[in-house]
Amino acid sequence: APDPPVAKVVAMSAPLNLVVIGGVAGGMSAAARARRLNESANIVVFEKGPDPSFANCGMPYYLGGEITNRASLNLQTPASLKARLNLDVRTRTEVIKINRSAKTVTAKNLQTGEEVEQPYDHLILSVGATPVKPPIPGIDRPGNLILRNLDDMDMIHKWINEKSAKKAVVCGAGFIGVEMAEQLKHRGMEVTLVEGLPQIMAPLDPEMAAILHTELEKTGIKVLVNSGIVGFEESTSGAIAGDVVLKSGDRLPGDVVILGLGVRADSNLAKEAGLDLNPRGGIVVDEHMKTSDPSIWAVGDAIEVPNPILGGRWMVAMAGPANRQGRMVADIIMGSKSRSYRGTIGTSVLRCCSLTAACTGINEKGLKAAGRAYHAIHIHPRSHAGYYPGSSMMTLKVLFSPGDGKLLGAQAVGADKVEKRIDVLATALYAGMTMDDLAQLELCYAPPFGSAKDPVNFAGMVGQNMLEGLVKTVSWDQLGSFADDANTVIVDVRGPKEIETQGKLHEKAINIPVDDIRARIGEIPAGRRVVVSCYSGQRSYYAARILMQKGFSDVYNLDGAYTTWSHGLLSQKAAAGAKL
Repeated sequence: APDPPVAKVVAMSAPLNLVVIGGVAGGMSAAARARRLNESANIVVFEKGPDPSFANCGMPYYLGGEITNRASLNLQTPASLKARLNLDVRTRTEVIKINRSAKTVTAKNLQTGEEVEQPYDHLILSVGATPVKPPIPGIDRPGNLILRNLDDMDMIHKWINEKSAKKAVVCGAGFIGVEMAEQLKHRGMEVTLVEGLPQIMAPLDPEMAAILHTELEKTGIKVLVNSGIVGFEESTSGAIAGDVVLKSGDRLPGDVVILGLGVRADSNLAKEAGLDLNPRGGIVVDEHMKTSDPSIWAVGDAIEVPNPILGGRWMVAMAGPANRQGRMVADIIMGSKSRSYRGTIGTSVLRCCSLTAACTGINEKGLKAAGRAYHAIHIHPRSHAGYYPGSSMMTLKVLFSPGDGKLLGAQAVGADKVEKRIDVLATALYAGMTMDDLAQLELCYAPPFGSAKDPVNFAGMVGQNMLEGLVKTVSWDQLGSFADDANTVIVDVRGPKEIETQGKLHEKAINIPVDDIRARIGEIPAGRRVVVSCYSGQRSYYAARILMQKGFSDVYNLDGAYTTWSHGLLSQKAAAGAKL
């Protein structure tokens, strides 16, 4: 057998000077990898905050009491990084200027005020993103707190304890907002979650987000969407932090107010250095993460990256990509390997009380905005074999190209094994797979873990049926316009007791259970457009196939059936201000 490849040894006549601005995911990954590749390099990391490497994604769970050991969130210290990797890590030190012509940075110790000039051969910017604070009157009131680092976390923890806070208002219903709402409720507080958009969790489409909205309210969290904030004022009811004033005039009293209104690239330093930025302030980099200056690189939340699905570039603030980018840049700088970053597809996951939500790729809103043709399917499979105890239903939405069937995006919500399916679909998306490929994937199966026809396979097969013309579908938000057409007949193939328990689909619907469809086919007027529905979409597909082969030429299956339609109606009710 041939000898295994030997790792490249980096030999340099003089020690290389590498400076990293910013620690945590991107910066520390770059610095650590650089040291593993080059023992002689002078590697200096400047971190404005107190902690160079910490578990920022774990902070909400410490505040909620699920993580009890604060020290576990502090992954590394300057001392441990010096001992293990011989890194010169300087915390509470802010780089205030990049001197490109001299190839130095000016760094200021935030405790002593001392300034130093540090030379570099290569400079890596891992400056991250900063919380958005819109110019809303009163936004800087003392009890309005953000969560970006461990100092922020400690401040929130101290405020809640010292003020004996009982009521919390969380502003913004993205990942951090939903996690904070869940965790503050977990510690026994009365929580209101307020969002200016028509739905929570913008990465999901409305009918998927509605499932989480319902779950939050079922848990006792008040959720308000389409609720713009116009001010933060002294409370009229004695709340310690004050009142959050809405555009509607309503006032939300809070003993603590958490601001989770989004993030923006923290790129002022790059701008002042004259580096190229995009219109959103993102640092422009090439496929190797190199900026417009050949000696300066950038990684993480402050950069734009390729969008492998739609083409072009976008900005995605996530820890996983930042880690991988930092490692890749170190490989290139140290001459180990010339790599290219292929892009970010936005794979993410969230726990929301007893449910999990996950997504990857482009959502339906994004595809519409980009003018991209697509098909959408919703299925509602079990998390594992239904006959094995403990299985639960999930909702899986898959978006794909109508031409070649190539996967474009996916979302899933459920109580169990949701992230497993999205991880598979993210891998498939990254590999450019089609619905045919999904149908043929070989995945793990045993009754406690899955089904012989995994939900991913099932989605691929449903996509195949659409692409091959075996079924046409109508979406949940099209059903109303279809029903308004006098030429349309709606057939609900659930059993009568199901309809009584679950709810009626539409007042125009006639009920013919699927097993009776052949015998009662005469009850469906010939020559009319027929929309068929059940509870999840599977039985209605069977009915549609029967009708299509019995002479009905214009038959549609309601995508996702009653379940998705009801979720869609909930999203519309929520946007209109109704309690779910």
